[in-house]
Amino acid sequence: MSEKASLRHRLYHGETAFDFVGRRRRWFLLSSLVILAGVVSLVTQGLNYGIDFKGGSSWELKAAGVSVAEARDALRPVGLADAKIQLQGSDLLRVQADRRAAAEQAEVTEVLARLGNVEPAQVSVNDVGPSWGKDVTKKARNALVVFFVLITAYISLRFEWKMALAAMAAVVHDILVTVGVYSLSRFEVAPATVVAFLTILGYSLYDTIVVFDKVEENARGLASSGKLTYSDMVNLSMNQVLMRSLNTSLVAILPILSILLIGAGVLGATTLKDFGLALLVGLLTGAYSSIFIAAPVLAMLKEREPRYAAVRQRVLAKGGGSGLLTPAAAAAMAGSGGAGSRSKAAAKKAGAKPVATDDDDDLLVPSTKSPVATGSSRPANRPGNRPANRPNAPRPRKKGKKR
Repeated sequence: MSEKASLRHRLYHGETAFDFVGRRRRWFLLSSLVILAGVVSLVTQGLNYGIDFKGGSSWELKAAGVSVAEARDALRPVGLADAKIQLQGSDLLRVQADRRAAAEQAEVTEVLARLGNVEPAQVSVNDVGPSWGKDVTKKARNALVVFFVLITAYISLRFEWKMALAAMAAVVHDILVTVGVYSLSRFEVAPATVVAFLTILGYSLYDTIVVFDKVEENARGLASSGKLTYSDMVNLSMNQVLMRSLNTSLVAILPILSILLIGAGVLGATTLKDFGLALLVGLLTGAYSSIFIAAPVLAMLKEREPRYAAVRQRVLAKGGGSGLLTPAAAAAMAGSGGAGSRSKAAAKKAGAKPVATDDDDDLLVPSTKSPVATGSSRPANRPGNRPANRPNAPRPRKKGKKR
């Protein structure tokens, strides 16, 4: 196998050994900068709430051939030049503005009717009070609290409380980043945004649970031997599920892009735009947090346990540490039948090298210089090397005459 194999090839063949935990400061710094920018934006300009949350008046009518610029020019004399004007499809015109009195609403209705060459009765007028938006916000907040309590209890019972704490840290990260992105970009917050926001939290946790399940599986095997630190074991687990996480995220993001590009962009369905945009931001954030936030936080918490702290000290004292196993090397070690020599030979074929530990056997970790062997694992015969004596081997018979 060539050392210049592409990243795609290494991902699909389990030959990656990325140090996610060792570079956690980079991930934490990047997230901190994004969150800080979002918090500053929230304090200075807040969120761009839609009419459903802040209240107002809206008008809808069929106006074929009317552009947004023409509608804005027509509404300028009545003080609605800065109103939110949208075209849904090819002929549905929607105008949203602050709440107006009945006389002002009638005046705007007359202007829009003349613009669209329709009767005033064909213009739909709606008043939305801020109380409805407050009710939606309150219910969303209550649902979020219940979500946190139930998920924390489940992960604590299914795994342990430290995994629950790491998973909740990733969820809080997703919330802060998503809200910050909406504040910075001035995307409108609509009821569909709230629904999508609650949906993406479940997806983020799904990806995190997949990672933690692999971590727990390896903790019962490799980490229990005392030859691998918990951080190195978490890195191995992340590399094992990395391709699955990327594929899952890609499959989930492609339909969302279709909603935004085709549904909202081509067909003009603005409701789909509000829903799809929140899903897109949340899916990207959730995929990031499950890999770069949840797993490193878990490793930090577990490394403080006396058991794993002692393992780290012992491995470092023996000259080990940073034993980044590739998934291929780990699979070769696990599936070699349990025999020591065969286990090492199979792992060496996957590109592993020995690291000294405190017992008789060596731990095999991936080699960064030698290519993966493709030939036989038996050592070549060298001049001067004699095979070991076998006391039970039969002695050869001498040729002679038959009696």
